[in-house]
Amino acid sequence: MTEAAAEPSLDEIRQLFDTLPGPDTAAAETVLARNGRLTKPANSLGVLEHLAGWFAAWQGRDPIRLDRPRVAVFAGNHGVAARGVSAYPPEVTAQMVQNFQSGGAAVNQLCRRMDAELRVYELALDFPTADFTEGPAMSEAECARAMAYGMMAVEDGIDVVCLGEMGIGNSTSAAALAYGLFGGDASDWTGPGTGVAGEAMQNKIEVVERAVARHGADEPDPLVLLSRLGGYELAAIAGAVLAARVGRVPVILDGYACTVAASVLHALLDGVLDHCLVGHLSTEPGHRRVLDAIGKDPILELDMRLGEATGAVMALGILRAAVDCHLGMATFDEAGVSDR
Repeated sequence: MTEAAAEPSLDEIRQLFDTLPGPDTAAAETVLARNGRLTKPANSLGVLEHLAGWFAAWQGRDPIRLDRPRVAVFAGNHGVAARGVSAYPPEVTAQMVQNFQSGGAAVNQLCRRMDAELRVYELALDFPTADFTEGPAMSEAECARAMAYGMMAVEDGIDVVCLGEMGIGNSTSAAALAYGLFGGDASDWTGPGTGVAGEAMQNKIEVVERAVARHGADEPDPLVLLSRLGGYELAAIAGAVLAARVGRVPVILDGYACTVAASVLHALLDGVLDHCLVGHLSTEPGHRRVLDAIGKDPILELDMRLGEATGAVMALGILRAAVDCHLGMATFDEAGVSDR
């Protein structure tokens, strides 16, 4: 096989949508039935009980297991950052990757607390995407390659994967992508990101408007829209979400940019994100709109907007609580406690 023939394509990625497994309803029913016999009033653990059933459905097994969580942070640079859409320069992306690798970022502390393995995936940081106000951010081949790279983060033996991103300019890319996918006005989707305000915010909104006017107004294919308006790290997140569905690995999404990346898949097939939780509601104003568009509620609302998977890792703690209660609590019979 030649090297060219081995390159992934968006057509090959589209074919995966025909082979996606559904939930294991038998495993979920078994877990929920056990929850009903635990030493507590019926349904008194609320969302924790629902999460245990959801986890079983998408792991496809009983008993459920949460021994090996992975946190995958994808990093990429954006040509549109040259338009002054961020409060920080593009070189901060590589500097923050080094900070992750040295253990100095917020996500490192949270991963240690939650006993989660952190992996950081760099996507050609020295070669940013093109400025999408002038042309497509990526070629379709580059987009497919980034998606395939993201798929590799979902390895055998992982019990759940938390997804996040790092990339100066990616809140602009996410805003343009959400605007192109879901309509409305550019201002509906454009937020402060790293902290822009005033004239800089107006400039950011105008950049998003120009980008979607150029690429998104009449494009019906969400994957093509991803290539034109997205970034390498956003495409990688979409690939990881898709691979996780194929491999029966539940997913926890982080904030705005991460959720927008996943929503590209939703735009292709309703229900394709059923194996995903959204870890938290970001203070980025577009995040709630995206959640409404894809029919998701966040696990937490902590006024966070950092990115780098921090909100997803915080939600991992809630999922751990659900699993531990399900596996560790005694039933009424086991404890010798009267059940009404």
